[in-house]
Amino acid sequence: MEQIMKSARLLKAEATEEDLALIARQALRPLAAEEVYTFRLAACNNQVDRDLERFTEATLEDLAKLFVGRPVLLDHKWTAGSQTARVYSAGVEGMPDVEGGQQLVLRCYMPRLQSNGDTIAAIETGLLRECSVGVAMERAICTICGTDRATAWCEHVKGCCYEGKQCCVELDGAADAYEVSLLPVPAQPAAGVVKRYGGPEGPEGSPPGKAPGKDSQNWQDEALLELEKNRYYGGYQA
Repeated sequence: MEQIMKSARLLKAEATEEDLALIARQALRPLAAEEVYTFRLAACNNQVDRDLERFTEATLEDLAKLFVGRPVLLDHKWTAGSQTARVYSAGVEGMPDVEGGQQLVLRCYMPRLQSNGDTIAAIETGLLRECSVGVAMERAICTICGTDRATAWCEHVKGCCYEGKQCCVELDGAADAYEVSLLPVPAQPAAGVVKRYGGPEGPEGSPPGKAPGKDSQNWQDEALLELEKNRYYGGYQA
């Protein structure tokens, strides 16, 4: 199972009494509203994205459970010093103006400290508004033949139509949720997303996504390095 990076959107949020009760489960003591800054992330949804992949509705529900308690980092740096916030609640909500659209929304909090005042200001002014999430999936199902591309190769090409049906991949079975990262850089809608859910390599022209060799112990580092070269960002919504 390999890590997949997906873009997300940062949304405004106000802490309610219910939010503070949920935040208290993550902290060592109850926190007052004036002590925390909260925001929401529209992480991923059940729509076909520009990589011609989509999360199933059941997978979104599973990811909602896995993301609670996960850290929010800066720039995908996996260090204690880069941890900026934490996910305290998550759920699946409808997508406005999208028929049948369902999206995973993460509720996050950070303490109001002198050290992260600049980060809060950057979020509120729209300077820091891009983010992405890292997850691992168990299956990547071809919608034409049902082949699990995480374990086998099939001849169908994403985006091509077969007997009137367009081929895409359904990401199913949430294995893990790693982290959320805030990215202080401009959006790059033409860039790509790192996709690493594994799968054997077929003949020439076979679908991408081959996992690193079994002897590789640094696939996560490799994925993050590739992500830095070719990343897609979501945008901020008020």
